[in-house]
Parts: sequence; structure tokens; C-alpha cells
Amino acid sequence: RFRIFWLQENGAVPGEPVKKDENSRRGNWGNQIEFVLTSVGYAVGLGNVWRFPYLCYRNGGGAFMLPYFIMLVFCGIPLFFLELSFGQFASLGCLGVWKISPMFKGVGYGMMVVSTYIGIYYNVVICIAFYYFFMSMTNLLPWTYCNNPWNTPDCSGVVGSGAQLNGSLVNVTSNLIAGASEMVNRTKRTSPSEEYWKHYVLNISDDIGNFGEVRLPILGCLAVSWCVVFLCLIRGVKSSGKVVYFTATFPYVVLTILFIRGITLDGAINGIKYYLTPQWQKVLDAKVWGDAASQIFYSLGCAWGGLITMASYNKFHNNCFRLDSIIISITNCATSVYAGFVIFSILGFMAHHLNVPVSEVADHGPGLAFVAYPEALTLLPISPLWSLLFFFMLILLGLGTQFCLLETLVTAIVDEIGTDWIIRNKTIITLSVAVLGFLLGVPLTTRAGIYWLLLMDNYAASFSLVIISCIMCICIMYVYGHRNYFKDVEMMLGFPPPLFFKVCWRFISPVIISFILIFTVIQYKPITYNDYIYPRWSLAIGFAMALSSVICIPIYALYKISRSPGATFRERLKFACQAHPKWGPALQEHRTGRYAPMASEDTVEARPLKEKEEQKEEQKEVEKERKEEISLTIQGSNGSTNTHNNPNPSA
Repeated sequence: RFRIFWLQENGAVPGEPVKKDENSRRGNWGNQIEFVLTSVGYAVGLGNVWRFPYLCYRNGGGAFMLPYFIMLVFCGIPLFFLELSFGQFASLGCLGVWKISPMFKGVGYGMMVVSTYIGIYYNVVICIAFYYFFMSMTNLLPWTYCNNPWNTPDCSGVVGSGAQLNGSLVNVTSNLIAGASEMVNRTKRTSPSEEYWKHYVLNISDDIGNFGEVRLPILGCLAVSWCVVFLCLIRGVKSSGKVVYFTATFPYVVLTILFIRGITLDGAINGIKYYLTPQWQKVLDAKVWGDAASQIFYSLGCAWGGLITMASYNKFHNNCFRLDSIIISITNCATSVYAGFVIFSILGFMAHHLNVPVSEVADHGPGLAFVAYPEALTLLPISPLWSLLFFFMLILLGLGTQFCLLETLVTAIVDEIGTDWIIRNKTIITLSVAVLGFLLGVPLTTRAGIYWLLLMDNYAASFSLVIISCIMCICIMYVYGHRNYFKDVEMMLGFPPPLFFKVCWRFISPVIISFILIFTVIQYKPITYNDYIYPRWSLAIGFAMALSSVICIPIYALYKISRSPGATFRERLKFACQAHPKWGPALQEHRTGRYAPMASEDTVEARPLKEKEEQKEEQKEVEKERKEEISLTIQGSNGSTNTHNNPNPSA
């Protein structure tokens, strides 16, 4: 996803190869450290610090970690490398790259649909980060105490009141509260940050169908978020010198500060134990494996179309295996795990303070990051300043991914239509996509918006990613042919794919994904938001969103077969599956070996060149003869020789 840099920096035309010097891209960087830092910075997004913690918490902490690492090793990294090598080899976007097998172009359309869904609700998450950022511009964070109009009697703040109490009084009070909690069976206590999130920011309704009014502050922040994305794309994303040292390391500095503060709190060890200890009864649950798979594909960006699009701007012989595939994917997932330590240390402290189990201390939905992180920020000195920095970090992480999503959609539209007007007016297309995305995101800013956001995250951008990646893998390995693709990678990188990746592409990854899908269907459980159970009609909408991206594949395949030449269905199918004659490296200098032009093509192409050369030679001979005739010695009447530069030799 960090390849968005090259798209704007080098003035490349989407979908076309960059015809620059081979070293021009790397030459833009002061040194290799800046290149690596920028790569890492753009590989990390909100999926690491927002989505991973709430999925891990919802699925039992440690029970989620084992499937997560298995999916990373056997599916995530191999398919990440497959998409990067796929786009880099052909230098085409997520639609044009399917010249490898035109019948499967529906996979590219499915990627566009998935990117559309993710782009709609992803920007809503960014706009909430904008909202918290603006609300942090105060002397006192509004979620610090329980004395606000939106708080309930069950609220129990971590930070004491403004009155200065001596140590003995604090101890007596805490002992009285602890004794009362043991003697009185009262309702579950909640933190001020959770009540701020539910009752003030969202003002959540009681049902997904009860939209209520639009939350105007959230709507305004959504407009700001889309404006920032649009302006950044039309102005270009630029990198200047040492700025990358800040943008790449800043998230880790903030997370480290929160982690150090979190592990020093009472009860933090309980949260970390919950995070690392597997609950074996949940490990056998297919939903846990399904969530782990979806999170791997989500955080790495597989099946979004962005990896293929941005890899298409790499130079042809770039080693996308070592840096892009291995280092970036491992760093990405390590960041998720690190953010998990931060979250669960805070959850352990909150559970200790509220005297409830870790599994019941906070929101089980996508709002977890907006409950746990703000709670920890109130415990830091000068908490408004740290809150500003933290939510500024979330905004940066989210925008980096949103740039890629929007650019992928715009690139696909421009490449597919390809008219002169579309190419000249790409800014209008970008504006149209941004406005449409804003309008489609308005329902998510209502009081029922969080229900719809969770529905889209669980259906529109979950198993669709897994299915699309699986079909892409099957197409390349079994329709195009694994031997052909291995030779393509070897021609591009100078070495064949490692044996582990060959085995994963052909067998392990498709088999694991197939088993997860089968057992998820067998053990299907409707999604819930805390204690709220989604009605059937909303689940039907969720399945419709999930199928809308996958259904593109068979629909386009049938369309392509019907338009293919052939007397029988088998002949049409065979023709639709064959690679397009123009499939291969985009630049002529890279089309060697089996991609070299055929002899007949050479003859046809060389014929006009030979005719031109022959004409040039004839002209040279004529000029030479004329010069010789002009320089002839002309005998005068007195017998002397006279060399006249007479333009008419016959004279």
C-alpha cells in the first residue's frame, strides 16, 4: 500500500508502466533507511490498532492468537507475495492484470466492490478519530470523570475528583467501595470512557432499524475526512527528506508510551494473561478461525486490489520478495500484536478497577479502541496533549490506507473506460468517487450507525476477501499453470519462488481457506453487538453485501464465455481461459524468452524498417554520385583543368 508514493512522486499514469530509468525510483531516497521507514509506515494502518484488538477481544484473547499466526504463515505472507509479484510482472492494475486469464476478470471487479465497501465504512472510523481529536482540544478530557449529563449511576471513574484528598482518605474510600461491591450485588459498573462513547458520541439506539437523527458532529467530521482524502490525492502525496523519520516512527513512539503506562497499572498482568492464554474450547470454533483469516487479509490488504495496483508501479526487476513481502508483512502483523499488548494491559486495569472479569469489562464491538485507548490517556500527565497526539496518529494511519482504496477505485475506472475525456479529467472522477463515498457513509453517522458498521465489517469485508484470494490463487496456479507462473517470477526476480511458497500457493493456502469456509458455514452463528442480536432481515442484507463482490466472478465468466469464439461450449471455455496475446511484461525490453516476438511478427515489424533503410541507402548513393559528378575535372579551352562548382554537371 505504500506504493501510492511512487504513483504521485513519479507522475506515473495508472495502469501504464513507468518508463523511467531503472534506478530513478530508489534514487529519490536519501538512503536505504528512509526507504525502509516509509515502506513500514505505509504498511501499517487502522487494521492493526483498531480492528485486530476488538476481534481478538471478541474471540477470547489467546484463542485468537494461535489461528492468527497460522493464517499469517500459511496464507497471509504467501498470498501477499503472490499479489505483489502478479501486479509487478504485468505492470497493470487490478482489472488489466487479468489478461493472464480473461475469464477471471470478475475477480478484479470483485476487488473493486470490496474496496468500495471498505472505503465507505473505513472513512467513518477515521472521522470518529477526527472527532476525538477535536474534542481533545480542551484543558480536561470530557471522558475523564462521571459528573457529565450523559453519565449513568453505574459509572465508575478511574481518576479521582478534582478535590485534593490526602492519601489516607483515598485508601479509606477505596476500601469502603471495595467492601460495598462485595456485599451488594449491583449492576455492572462501566467506565466514563465507555459511557462517553455509547451515550454521547454515538447516542446509540436500541435497534439497527431505528436510525434516529444524524449525529451532526460525526457527519461534519466525515465531510472533513473525505475532503482531506480528496485534496491529498489531487495535490499528490509527497515525501521530503527526513519527514519519513517522523511519519514512520511516530505511531510506535505513542504505542510504546501507552504500553509502558499500561503495564505499570494494577491488574494489567491479568489483561495480558487473557491476551496470551488460549481458551481451547474457542480454538475449535470455526468463527475464530474465520475472523483470524479475515483479519490477516484485511491488515495486509490482500484482495483489496491495492496491492496489485501499487505493485504495478515497481520497476520490473524489483525484489518484491525480500522487502515488500517478508519484512513488510511481518512488521504489519507484529504491530497488531504490539497494539494488542497495549489494549489488554489497559483492559486488565479497567477490569481490576471495576471488579469485573476482563472478558466483560468493555465493548466487544469495533468501539473497543475508542474505549480502552482514551481510558489510558486520562492516566497520563498532560492528558489532552497525549490525546491529541494519539488521535492524530490514528488519523495518519487511517488516511494512508484510505488513499490507497480511493486511488485503486479511480485507477480501475480510468483504466477500464480509457477515453481521452476520462484520462484528462481524472480529478473529476476522484471528486465523484469521494462525494459518492460521503453520501453512502451518511447512514453510518446516525444513532444506528455502529450496528451497520459492524454488519459491513463482518460481511462485506470479511469472507469476501478470503474467497476472492482463494479463487485468484486457483486461477494462477491451475488455469494459467504453476510452471508458467514460476518461470515468470524467475524471469522477473532472477530466482524462482522458494519451495515453501510454491507449496502454499498450490496446496496449503487453498485447502486451509476451503476448510475454514466449509466449517464456518456448518457452525454459522449470527453476529451480535454485545447483548444485541441482529434481526434476520439485517443478516440478509449482510449476506447480500458479501455475495455482491463474489457474484462478479461467475457473472463475468459466463459473459466472457458467451462472447468467446467457438462452436461448442468447451471450445469457448478453453478460449476464455487462455492468456491474452498481450499478457506479459509491459515494456518491450523485458519481453524475453517465451514472451519474445514471434518470427512472423519480427518480419512484419521489420519490413517497414528495412524498406526505410533501403531508401536511405539509395538516397546516399544518389547524393554520392552527384557529388562525384560535380567534382569532375572540366577541361578548359587552353588545356588547363578547372574545377567549377557547377550545379549542373551537364553544362
